[in-house]
Amino acid sequence: MKRNIILLSAIMSLAVLNQSCSDDFLDVKPTEFVSTTDLALLNNNAGAESFVTATYAKFLDFNISSFPWIGVSSITSDDADKGSSPGDTGLDKDILDALNFTATTPSFRDVFEGNFQVINRANQALVYLPQLTNADPALRERLAGEAKFLRAFSYFTLVRSFGGVPVLDHVPVAGNDADRIMTLTKKSKEEVYTFIEKDLKDAIMVLPDKSAYSGANAGRASKGAAYALLAKVSLYQKKWQQVVDNCNLVVGYSLTPNFQDIYKISGENNQESIFEIQGKGGFNQPGIQQYSQTQGARGNGGWGWGFNTPSQNLVDAYNAAGDTVRRNATIIFRNSTLYDGRVVPSTVDNPYYNYKAYSSAFTGDDDSDTNIRYLRYAEVLLMNAEAMNELGQTGAAIPFLNQVRTRAALADTPAVSQADVRVAIWKERRLELAFEHDRWFDIVRTGQAAAAMAADGKTFIVGKHEVFPLPSSFITEAKGLSAQNPGY
Repeated sequence: MKRNIILLSAIMSLAVLNQSCSDDFLDVKPTEFVSTTDLALLNNNAGAESFVTATYAKFLDFNISSFPWIGVSSITSDDADKGSSPGDTGLDKDILDALNFTATTPSFRDVFEGNFQVINRANQALVYLPQLTNADPALRERLAGEAKFLRAFSYFTLVRSFGGVPVLDHVPVAGNDADRIMTLTKKSKEEVYTFIEKDLKDAIMVLPDKSAYSGANAGRASKGAAYALLAKVSLYQKKWQQVVDNCNLVVGYSLTPNFQDIYKISGENNQESIFEIQGKGGFNQPGIQQYSQTQGARGNGGWGWGFNTPSQNLVDAYNAAGDTVRRNATIIFRNSTLYDGRVVPSTVDNPYYNYKAYSSAFTGDDDSDTNIRYLRYAEVLLMNAEAMNELGQTGAAIPFLNQVRTRAALADTPAVSQADVRVAIWKERRLELAFEHDRWFDIVRTGQAAAAMAADGKTFIVGKHEVFPLPSSFITEAKGLSAQNPGY
């Protein structure tokens, strides 16, 4: 039985940490809502932890880690198709697949609101932790670091997806017009990245190494996670030396010998794992809402909705590279047998499904025990290789690339020149990280998007599709304080 890890432990029942539906993207109660009596009850170690637990818990919700995010980050890309049946649009997944989305496409609002709800919960934790004077000071300091890491994580999702967004570093004060104007004003992409970097640097100062966590604390943000995310943030800004410097500080990790083992329950939080969203399966157990279910095989003999299916383009990329190890661990094939003995019959609707979302024990359940792997040591190696190559240190970059290839049972790269190594690293990222919610953002940041989409039969409009549209509901609420992204 899977451990009852931090993310799944008791979630605060205080309404101040609950998010309800409304027309306000901030949708957060003012700090005054927590009474003196409530604070007194929470003024202990468990109370302090509960504020940050509520922030982690948000990542289980449908709007932030599940179907909308799958559509925005994966179905848009050349790695995936809508899947399912032709007549089932998944609300808007057909639109996302065709790159015909607009500011009213529902998944964008879900992803936007979900991440701001994380940010608001982190801000609430940072408001209240200093007031819990009966809680252990070292614990409160660490928890504040976790809250800042999670806030930075959500802002990184937002800035990659939408470009500039409002920067919110506090809980909005109800009825304060000046404060509301500030929280609705869009900042530049550069300002958002600066804010993320500060949060991660603050977190690094107080977070422990991953090895300090065990038992119920497995899955908490660690110093290594903060360094790895800071390296990735630097990668997106082409701050190559900072990428190298931060990658070199991600220590205590190693590659999982068998690639497929990463995605089994036994591989969760293992030696390669740097940060992943935690799920738990079973009746009334808090898994990531319908993450596995929406991607499970559909049709006669299937167990899910069948969305986000691997594209033929991706299958061909694996085959062209001779990469059967990662192909067979990433893609469920029709008429095959899975690692747990489950037979996928020839009668399922689609030829391919996402293996990395598969839950063996809770197949088809609303909430499964599958974790989402977001930061792995393999990516740190590839980030280091990419940055070193861009710095002109191509000879020193190649061994990092080859470590990842060796695990996939591939020969060392034949690439030698800086230009060829650059392309080899990009290809390696695709094969290594498929269905880990990076491909769309990778092809955009590296300038490959137009060509990659054309090869997959889609039209990427340069000058428009580099970012998604800000939700129309937010633009309306902002009343001129935040301009829509170009082209929308």
